[in-house]
Amino acid sequence: MSSESRIPEQPTVAYWDALAADFDDEPDHGLRDPVTRAAWAARLRAWLPGRPCEVLDLGCGTGSLALLAAEQGHQVTGVDMAPRMAELARAKLAGTGATVLVGDAAEPPVGERRFDVVLARHLLWALPGPERVLRRWTGLLRPGGRLVLIEGRWGESDPVGLPAAELARLAEPLTTRTRVEQLAADSSLWGRPVSDERYVLIAE
Repeated sequence: MSSESRIPEQPTVAYWDALAADFDDEPDHGLRDPVTRAAWAARLRAWLPGRPCEVLDLGCGTGSLALLAAEQGHQVTGVDMAPRMAELARAKLAGTGATVLVGDAAEPPVGERRFDVVLARHLLWALPGPERVLRRWTGLLRPGGRLVLIEGRWGESDPVGLPAAELARLAEPLTTRTRVEQLAADSSLWGRPVSDERYVLIAE
């Protein structure tokens, strides 16, 4: 997500569908630049288990992170509420064995399935009731599973997002241990230098 873009507090399906065609133009969305793609691949390799596992990518967008996870040997299920985003993700993930579902990331349409990892990038801040959502997501994890939540706080005069301290406060009662890794200083992840707060929270 670009720090310059203004996103409604509760983006709608129509909003995300309208963005789908150009979504990958952002360096950290499309991962078209080899340097940016390699930077995200390295981070994801460090955040996900070293063994093949089942990853639930919520708010998967056009599937760029899901594709990296699949290429690293993981079985990926992506969920996005925007049909056009999901369509592009299916095309991007063709041949990997990944599944992409259309549905609400706050209540993923996965039935009784459980996963080793729940992955979400720039999503939780935009969902109503983040504490309730986190409780639902932790309930989707197998014993020993982990949350990998990439979030941030964007903008200066009218910032949006979820500060790391706030997300850690919400996650700590639901998990055994959490850690935050700051990401803003690594410009290779974003395709340019950034000055706002960007981080990953990993909770197990």
